[in-house]
Amino acid sequence: MAQPLAVEARGLEKSYGDLTVLAGVDLTVHSGTVYGLLGPNGAGKTTTVRILTTLLRPDGGQARVAGFDIERERKSLRRNITLTGQYAAVDELQTGEENLIMMGRLRGLPRPDARRRAGELLERFDLTEAGRRRASTYSGGMRRRLDLAAGLVVPPSVIFLDEPTTGLDLRSRQGMWQVIGDLVSTGVTVFLTTQYLEEADQLADRIGVIDGGKLVAEGTSAELKSQVADARLDLTLADRATYDHLHRTLDDRVVHTDPARLVLGVPTDGSARHVRALLDEIDPNRSQVNKFGLHNATLDDVFLALTGHPAEPSHDEEKEPAGV
Repeated sequence: MAQPLAVEARGLEKSYGDLTVLAGVDLTVHSGTVYGLLGPNGAGKTTTVRILTTLLRPDGGQARVAGFDIERERKSLRRNITLTGQYAAVDELQTGEENLIMMGRLRGLPRPDARRRAGELLERFDLTEAGRRRASTYSGGMRRRLDLAAGLVVPPSVIFLDEPTTGLDLRSRQGMWQVIGDLVSTGVTVFLTTQYLEEADQLADRIGVIDGGKLVAEGTSAELKSQVADARLDLTLADRATYDHLHRTLDDRVVHTDPARLVLGVPTDGSARHVRALLDEIDPNRSQVNKFGLHNATLDDVFLALTGHPAEPSHDEEKEPAGV
């Protein structure tokens, strides 16, 4: 049997006056998987999420989420999903437990059931000891976990996480990765947007790269990396003039740049023959390359090759016209 679809979108379009934000986006996300949507600021990630979660209406195209049409079945769709934005939306004057009980009551649970569910979620997200403390005393990672727990008071079919680890330190981010992995193991579908490429590499079963309102590539992490190269040859150059000259000469063959260290990266199949050929081509006089290193291709290389610039994690959401 074919795996059921959690998200299916065809030709999604969205514009604000002359500004085109989405220009015909197609998406297919299978149930029980993690789908990562990558893209630079303004590429259309957050707009895509807002359309799929019924917060925005598309100008064109169709989509179904958790089996419901985003236009005709908005109420039913909302009852089967949850959305966690870039910043934790918790009531800091209430305790963690009170936040979860309140959310349960808002979702229609009787008070005893809401309290029981709050206790389960506090334990699940390692917040039991902090449950009676005000959320204002929580660290950033704890607030993110509480925010995610609040969206699970009534278990959803699909969870949308819009840059869920923004602003967290590495340890807190890794803790969130563990939580997300545990959720998927229960059969929940996760739709994740992120600019942390290692996050998508760690979590996502499939990855889409969006740029300029269009989906420019899609596949597993390994499939996307293979589109760029099996490996990357990093060249440390002799001086700034050489760096600038070779950057211009190699042009779109460059898949990695580090101006501070005078390093340029170019794709290679990783074989000794190909590495020798590249070195002979780029530095025939053996005077421009001080040293070189061979690395496996990364999602950073994919991002640069597909969008024309490296990923630069930012904490700003896409800006939309006032009043939208």
